[in-house]
Amino acid sequence: MYKKFYITTPIYYVNASPHIGHSYTTIAADTLARYMRGKLQPENVKFLTGTDEHGQKIKKAADEAALSPQEFVDKVVVQFKGLWSRLNISHDEFIRTTEERHIRAVQKVLEVLYKKGDIYQAQYEGWYCSPCETFWPQTQITGQLCPDCQRQLEKISETNFFFKLSAYQQRLIDYILKNANFIQPESRKNEILKFLQHPLNDLCISRPTERLSWGIPLPFSPGHVTYVWFDALLNYLSAVGSFGEKGNYNSVWWQSDCQVVHLVGKDILRQHTIYWPAMLMALQDAGVSGIKLPDTIFAHGWWLIADTKMSKSRDNVVSPFDIIDKYGLDTYRYFLLRDVPFGLDGNFSEEAIIKRFNSDLANDLGNLVYRTLTMIEKYYQGNIPDAATLDEQGQNILKSIKSLPQEAGDLLSSSFNFSLSLERIWASIAMANKYVEETKPWNLAKENKAAELKAFIRLLVDVIRAVAGQLHPFMPQTADSIKEQLGSDKIKKGNPLFPRIEIKKDKA
Repeated sequence: MYKKFYITTPIYYVNASPHIGHSYTTIAADTLARYMRGKLQPENVKFLTGTDEHGQKIKKAADEAALSPQEFVDKVVVQFKGLWSRLNISHDEFIRTTEERHIRAVQKVLEVLYKKGDIYQAQYEGWYCSPCETFWPQTQITGQLCPDCQRQLEKISETNFFFKLSAYQQRLIDYILKNANFIQPESRKNEILKFLQHPLNDLCISRPTERLSWGIPLPFSPGHVTYVWFDALLNYLSAVGSFGEKGNYNSVWWQSDCQVVHLVGKDILRQHTIYWPAMLMALQDAGVSGIKLPDTIFAHGWWLIADTKMSKSRDNVVSPFDIIDKYGLDTYRYFLLRDVPFGLDGNFSEEAIIKRFNSDLANDLGNLVYRTLTMIEKYYQGNIPDAATLDEQGQNILKSIKSLPQEAGDLLSSSFNFSLSLERIWASIAMANKYVEETKPWNLAKENKAAELKAFIRLLVDVIRAVAGQLHPFMPQTADSIKEQLGSDKIKKGNPLFPRIEIKKDKA
């Protein structure tokens, strides 16, 4: 059993404004962090996010905006921080790769691996994709197009520094096969194992300053800056610890008693499951103590628009700010985590949001809370009744909500299954709503069945409280509102949580 929990998002590339994809990963990480703070102790949970601020794309975007690279990234980072605030993200750390603490860590790692012999200098001649900032061997390309983005590749020849990625290939394969939870979901693990069936090329980790000046200088070669991916991945170390003079890494968040989880999009799976663990293995081999491999790297799917990936070039990027303004923050959080199993692609549409809103939030949850509060007002002058003897159906519901924390929680902590966890919570809501329809409390009141009515109302209160507790990681504002309205002894009834959205029908 782990005593600590360390969860990260990728650090987001700031060449453009944040979009739904950024918010999806961050909301998922926030939900897990909030859940684990309740399961462990808040001080034993660390949630990291941040921004990736070096590389050619940043320099190009800054030039187009007539700003220096530093001025440009400073401006865009404000947008990311603003979105995390709007999304009620509870991160403990925010790392920027232009920070001094990160630069020091990157240069220390470069020095250690260069001294070890895992970084070497060589002449490179081959194909390069500027948008992806990636070199490609001839064996992996067709028609001079980038295998990832399908853009035209450029043939270049230059002297660079390389990390001996190929030396760790078999060790990577063995580690993945031995550790079933290392890469999730299963389909992504199989994808990486298939990729590792082919020989790995060593990783070019530098760019000459005459081609790119915006990056972290190599400590042993001032004429080169660090490749953005080698730089970026080290944020998971630089943000929560530091390297000592005696070749050690000091951080409580990378110890054996801490569960380390990286959430990433499937498009950066290879960097996180091949480059990153190989870099950590190399540091371990170099004698750096205090470092382990992450416990889980979970790669989720993409949000699509009409089965097409969102992109600026297609002009189909949806702004999270616009959706929050229109439907509310917790509606947005709920939709992203409920509508599609984490790991699969999903189609984003406002029609789908409205459907979830009216069905799950207004009809199910909102209606249960509002009519329960109304009945407490009507029958008990706003005072919450004490528990009483339940009928068989009521006892089954009580049993269900007592097992709710473990069942819904296990789906989060063991398999990161946000959708199924919410489904389990909604099963309790559905049981309570069905109980109302079948028991008909208004008839109990008419027939002066005081004991039965009291037991019935109190059970609804217990259901709602249990549901609010489990909903808190997913929908913190909604959970807090429910808790405030129910109070401890006397209710403070407010407006309906989720008033139905009326869909205007076009006139024939």
